[in-house]
Amino acid sequence: MADAKVIPFGEEPRSRRGGKRARGRGSSSPSPSSSAASGPHSLSSVPDQPDGVEDTMPNDAPPPEPAQSEPAEPHAAAPDAEGPATAEGATADATEDPAESGGGDWDRRLAEGFAFLRRRVTGDYEVDEFGYDKELTDQVLMSLIRPLYANYFRVEVKGIENIPSDGGALVVSNHSGTLPLDGLMMQVAVHDNHPAGRHLRLLAADLVFMLPVVNELARKAGHTLACAEDAERLLQRGEIVGVMPEGFKGLGKPFGERYKLQRFGRGGFVSTALRHGVPIVPCSIVGAEEIYPMIGNSKTLARLLGFPYFPITPTFPWLGPLGALPLPTKWTIQFGEPIPTDGYPPEAEEDPMLMFNLTDQVREQIQHTLYKLLVQRRSVFF
Repeated sequence: MADAKVIPFGEEPRSRRGGKRARGRGSSSPSPSSSAASGPHSLSSVPDQPDGVEDTMPNDAPPPEPAQSEPAEPHAAAPDAEGPATAEGATADATEDPAESGGGDWDRRLAEGFAFLRRRVTGDYEVDEFGYDKELTDQVLMSLIRPLYANYFRVEVKGIENIPSDGGALVVSNHSGTLPLDGLMMQVAVHDNHPAGRHLRLLAADLVFMLPVVNELARKAGHTLACAEDAERLLQRGEIVGVMPEGFKGLGKPFGERYKLQRFGRGGFVSTALRHGVPIVPCSIVGAEEIYPMIGNSKTLARLLGFPYFPITPTFPWLGPLGALPLPTKWTIQFGEPIPTDGYPPEAEEDPMLMFNLTDQVREQIQHTLYKLLVQRRSVFF
């Protein structure tokens, strides 16, 4: 008995005691035999202390913190693992469904269309003192003219920056084409290309406002009578006013005189510009002369119908309504350098020599630009 080793109560060999303590406290430290079967991130067993050294860790002490393994990569998670969505999943969820997006766009358009129709029916829309309906012009009339402008005549616009961003201005252009389509194309050119989104208010002849249906549409589109009073009221409001001084003389001239400017009247547009100190912007249009090549004029029919001329073209009236289809020529509209008028004294408008000189200056600038554009043009149709 003297040689027997005395084991105090409560103490056991450390290898067995460590295993019992680990199982009793829920520690992740396995036994040496199970450590080899565990993965590389398993905790190794605590090494045995030498005999004679008393274990000082109390029974209620917390277990040692397990060694932290390296964080797993986000994409290393199993496909069926539960937990937060990965970055790819979040991106996929955040991406809007194209079908839903298209449906929302159509819903918005339908809502706007019904709201527009409701305002039309109830009369809840605004027109100015000239009858100009901005909403109808922007959403309906321009949409009807734009395919002719962009796809049929393929209008190219130059020098749009010469039209001021604010304040009044007078745009003076040549006039041609048998029918006044050049005025409409110029209106779309300003509406769709000006960076400030300005609108062109055209001065039209008396005949336009004598025709049924055309009268109402012209008023709605912002056109008004070609007189000094209406032009001055528009310029006072800071509008862009368009005028074609050639009138019917330019619109109905024979095909053999194409791109030769006719007389600019008495220069009343210069007097209006001087009176209000607004710049004059010359405008040259190439391509309109060839849409209806006018090879003749039936004056008898014109007098019976009350028209200034009755055109005869290679297709009209021989082909009936089909002959009224314009030829698909290629157009170019160029706005030239503005001619300032604010530097003249108030009595300048009463000086006939100054009026003549400014009128001739505008006419010559338009004519020179027409010749230059014709030289640059490759073909009538391309």
